[in-house]
Amino acid sequence: MKKLLFLFDTDQTPSVFDTVVGYDGGADHVTGYANVTPDNVGALVDGTIFTRGGKDKQNTAIFVGGGNMAKGEELYEKVKKSFFGPFRVSVMLDSNGSNTTAAAGVALLAKGRSLKGKKALVLAGTGPVGMRAAGFLGMEGADVTITSRTKDRAEAAAKVIEKRFGIKVEGAAGATDEERAEAAKDANVIFAAGAIGIQLLPESAWKDNSNVELLADVNAQPPLGVEGIKATDKGAEYGDKIAFGALGIGGLKLKLHRACIAKMFESAEAAFDAEEIYALAKEMA
Repeated sequence: MKKLLFLFDTDQTPSVFDTVVGYDGGADHVTGYANVTPDNVGALVDGTIFTRGGKDKQNTAIFVGGGNMAKGEELYEKVKKSFFGPFRVSVMLDSNGSNTTAAAGVALLAKGRSLKGKKALVLAGTGPVGMRAAGFLGMEGADVTITSRTKDRAEAAAKVIEKRFGIKVEGAAGATDEERAEAAKDANVIFAAGAIGIQLLPESAWKDNSNVELLADVNAQPPLGVEGIKATDKGAEYGDKIAFGALGIGGLKLKLHRACIAKMFESAEAAFDAEEIYALAKEMA
């Protein structure tokens, strides 16, 4: 019985990255579908749940991806609502790699230490990785603030995070180096989640800041999001501070992604969204 993984992608083309990791995670065959929406996914789900019976169903799984987390969440919920009784297969949501990337980064920050009560700042926190990272930091008990180009946009994203994770999040303006440095003054934990090649925090804003204890940056393309650390950092020490760069985080992210794929084939009832993926990330970290 072959292990079949079906990629339901909200973008115009199925993700090559997700296809490769699907095979590396143990799938025997990966099939990608593009432009999948809640309106057209029904027939695709039917094809996964009505073709195999009993324990054979665990050899079929669904991966919901694409570049837009909001669309991915909507599609993921529609897929789950299409299941009934024994007619279900395992499913995972990881639009834009945001669940696995954010989970890996925060799990490494939390490894061996408590983040409860720490002041955490997520730079560029309105993107999919930033919003998930804010959620995970809040789950750890941190007091979370996210930045965006405008305070209104940051506060709007904070409300979405609060609704999704049941935590309190503050929003702050972060359009300039000065605004982001100001937001970082009291931060104990800094998580940079910006687009590739954009510096979000100059070295002067954190290196001599006695409040800062931990830093993470998911940008691997120079200039990095946090000036002064390296993409390869994985628990690197900068004085009394510990840093994790994009490649240091990426190693765990890929292992986590593969592990989730493998676990989907262990039963027909697994559902991997933020909380499930983060729990596994903490075990693996």
